[in-house]
Amino acid sequence: MDKPTIPAHRHLMADYRQTYQRSITDPETFWREAAAGVDWHVPPTRILDDSEAPIFRWFPGAELNTCHNAVDRHVAAGRGDQPALIHDSPVTGVIRSYTYRDLRDEVALFAGALRGLGVARGDRVVIYMAMVPETVIAMLACARLGAVHSVVFGGFGARELAARIDDAQPKVIVATSCGIEGRRVVAYQPMLDAALAAAAHVPDRRVILQRPELPAEPLGERDLTWAEAVAGAEPAECVPVLATDPLYILHTSGTTGRPKGVVRDNGGHAVALRWSMENIFDVRPGEVFWAASDVGWVVGHSYIVYAPLLAGATTVLYEGKPVGTPDAAAFWRVAARHRVVSLFTAPTAVRAIRKEDPEGKHLPGYDLSALRLLFLAGERLDPQTYRWAGELLGVPVIDNWWQTETGWPIAASPRGLQELPTRPGSPSVPMPGYRVRVVDESGNDLPPGEEGAIVIGLPLPPGCLPTLWQDDERYVRSYLSAYQGNYLTGDGGRFDEDGYLYVLGRTDDVINVAGHRLSTGAMEEVLAAHPAVAECAVIGVHDAVKGQAPRAFVVLTAGADGAGLEAELIARVREQIGPVAALRRVDVVAALPKTRSGKILRGRMRGMADGAETPVPSTIEDPAVLEALRPLLG
Repeated sequence: MDKPTIPAHRHLMADYRQTYQRSITDPETFWREAAAGVDWHVPPTRILDDSEAPIFRWFPGAELNTCHNAVDRHVAAGRGDQPALIHDSPVTGVIRSYTYRDLRDEVALFAGALRGLGVARGDRVVIYMAMVPETVIAMLACARLGAVHSVVFGGFGARELAARIDDAQPKVIVATSCGIEGRRVVAYQPMLDAALAAAAHVPDRRVILQRPELPAEPLGERDLTWAEAVAGAEPAECVPVLATDPLYILHTSGTTGRPKGVVRDNGGHAVALRWSMENIFDVRPGEVFWAASDVGWVVGHSYIVYAPLLAGATTVLYEGKPVGTPDAAAFWRVAARHRVVSLFTAPTAVRAIRKEDPEGKHLPGYDLSALRLLFLAGERLDPQTYRWAGELLGVPVIDNWWQTETGWPIAASPRGLQELPTRPGSPSVPMPGYRVRVVDESGNDLPPGEEGAIVIGLPLPPGCLPTLWQDDERYVRSYLSAYQGNYLTGDGGRFDEDGYLYVLGRTDDVINVAGHRLSTGAMEEVLAAHPAVAECAVIGVHDAVKGQAPRAFVVLTAGADGAGLEAELIARVREQIGPVAALRRVDVVAALPKTRSGKILRGRMRGMADGAETPVPSTIEDPAVLEALRPLLG
């Protein structure tokens, strides 16, 4: 049966269950009410257009402007002097704050500059920039004009950048001259030049924000600096667009083939993100929210730029690392200085802090009395990291699970709606609008406790991708064809008896050992619980007898002794999962290969172990880490 799992009848979940049930049984009324939190130029009369199912559109015919909702309306409401954006850059030693009035004026001026370069409603603008305020300003300026921005992660290689340029076909490219990765200055201009040389599409103009750390020289005849672009510009007003018009394109960072351009619309996006800030993240107007991510990733789009501003909060834009800029206290300094009430980052960041400072000795020097909640997403949250962070900070740790494609959490504990108890290893329960199911290979619902593929019944709620950029057929083929009437998440997992969801990793992270299907995520959970293990990865490698066998790689916490650890960890897995796990090798390594967004490159590690020469993604944080594993994997 095509039914979402609704948590069991428990009085602790009454408010959540009632809200969730309404979103499933009467989604049009639910989202009509949520839409009241947004300013409309033409209010919605229809809520859902299902005439082209399985492609659905929310709020057809309605008109609004996302930039107005994120900036202008707060000034009009009398909060123009409230901080909107705080830029904290330990790598440059600069902290800048913009009020809502400042931000409105800067955005309007740069929107005028883009308009002067011929950018109009529906045109695309590629943004290839570092973590600086002008990146946020450029994104909002596109939204102000009704243009479509395509942000490419700063430092992406020329090949990936060229592919995104050809897919988006921008009228203008906006770039910074360089980015700063820790202590390393990365020149963007050579990569941009190489990308444009390789791309078939030629943009009309390029706007370069010259950073003093490494200005771009020389500029081409199509180039102008940011300062030159705004010098003669007239501020632009907000342009109303259809709710179903695209706000942005964000390409998934696949390692092969043409990247998929995830589309986000204007109306559903504004409604869903506005709702999520209050009801999931428990952030109110005027409070300070910090998503320690990058604007090049979906977390940065949703929870650095748009959601906090849509909610009238203050957002922190951090140009630094969890460790090394300058030490493992970096996050505590930022949270204390800016009185952050809710911090959102990746488990990888917390594991990096724990590795450097396992006893939390840095923390007592900082006043985190304003901090109420820590949200973690982007990589599987192991129970050991969950417990360590919660005990150290003394605040609830909220695991949440979602994807680039959905744009906001699929599952979480909705702290603004109801303080549901959290459970280690689970991102808690499905959020309103998400008809989450766990199914077998035939698409039948599995009972609690049994593992299967996680799918979401259609229509997806507002804020999720309505399609891929100019490729409806690929959208249907990639996401909607495996299980009729459902969106394929690509993740596997299970529900427990109370309706809590456990996400066990990508379905290709389930290995087959002598006919037994085993989750590598479950093994990682056992390994990560050892006090000497800072982080770990388990992959399945080819085995002539068993088909596949697990291999484990662990990074130790600072000061930990690795003597005898391999045997101890193997024994733990055997005891807690069983002999069938057949884990016989654990290697201690200095670091695990990751993307810059914190995802461990398990697929690439598997490929190396099996002798496949798959491309190394340009999103890799440090290629040397992967190369150091080659002797172990070969």
